[in-house]
Order: sequence, then structure tokens, then C-alpha cells
Amino acid sequence: MVETSDARNAPAKYPKPIIGIVGGIGAGKSSVAHELEKAGCVVIDSDRLAHQALDEPAIRSELTKWYGPEIITPADKINRRKLGSLVFRNSEEIKRLNSLVHPRVEQLRHEIMELVRGKAAVPAVVLDSPLLLESGLYRQCDAIIFLDTPVGIRRKRVMESRGWDFAEVARRENFQAPLDKKREIADHIISNGGEPALLGNQVREVLTTVLARFGRIYKG
Repeated sequence: MVETSDARNAPAKYPKPIIGIVGGIGAGKSSVAHELEKAGCVVIDSDRLAHQALDEPAIRSELTKWYGPEIITPADKINRRKLGSLVFRNSEEIKRLNSLVHPRVEQLRHEIMELVRGKAAVPAVVLDSPLLLESGLYRQCDAIIFLDTPVGIRRKRVMESRGWDFAEVARRENFQAPLDKKREIADHIISNGGEPALLGNQVREVLTTVLARFGRIYKG
């Protein structure tokens, strides 16, 4: 099921629609992003950019000063699991980490957007960021998709993919905006019951609507 809302109508500041994705941990945001990517959109994955930033020498050096050499792997990379165990137990540590990494992520995001700005074959840019609301990044979006996924499916997915139990998921979600706030800012609500074909159909329907509102035609 796809629900739509006209509560937000962000003014266009970029020559292509910018689509944001929000939802709970394990909701399937990456799956939605993948469907949009298959439709020709450029997906900017904030987690991937953050991982890239973490291994840049200046940031890696600063993190080593903060947390010690035990956060470095034998391959001279940041041990993200170890870093997460140190950071995601204290809101002040999260703020400190974000203050270091987020400016670089923002710079990388801007570079990608400028790179695809004039590419006619790219119908839209997608922002896949776990902190889309908290960072204020949602204000750059012309449309926001909220992924409504049953909690049982989310728990199972996260346990299988990340090895987290429900307590760990709940603890990390405490550092994110509540789901009702994410739903509130959304223009489109997609229900994800775990059926890939149904999810794909809903994503294409939303993309068609977004492009039509932006004066473009979905050619997928």
C-alpha cells in the first residue's frame, strides 16, 4: 500500500528531484534505494560515505587519539564494530563522532550531486541516510518516503544481517528520531511486508508520482 501526503512541498533548489528515505532500523531502506537505483536514480548512501570518511588518514588519526589503537584493524582500517561499541552508549560520544565525520560526509555528498547535476539520464537523486531527519537533511528533499515495516520483520532482518538482538536495535533507535516523527515528515508511505515484487511496484509508483510533480516522465 502506498499513502501520499501533500504536507510538504519543498521548493526545488536542484535541477532534479531529491528523494529521501526514512524508517526504522531494518525497515528495508536499502532495498528501496536499490529499486530507485534500478530505475536510474543516483543513490547517495550516507553510511557508505561515512565508512569512506572513517578510513581517511586525518579522521582515522583523530579517532585513534580519542579511542586508542585498539580501534584499528590489522589492515589499518577503522574497526567499525569496535568503534560502535564505544560510541553508541553515550549521546555525547555520538555527537563528538558526528562532529568529526559528518562535515566530510556532507562534502562528499555535495561532490556527487554536482557530478550528476547535468546528467539527463539521471531522473532523481536519492538520499539514503539513517539521520535524514536528525541532521536536517530532509529539508533538502523534494519528496520523502517513509518505509512502514512490521517490527517482527525488522527484528529478524537485523538479527540475520548485523547480529544485533532486539535490545541492541532498541538502544540504537533511542538515538534516532521516533518513527512517528519520521512518518509525519513523509510525503509517501510504503508498506514493506517483505515481498520484493510488491515493494518494487510501490517504489516505481512513488517515483512516477514524484517525477510527474517535478514535470518529468518516468521511463522505467
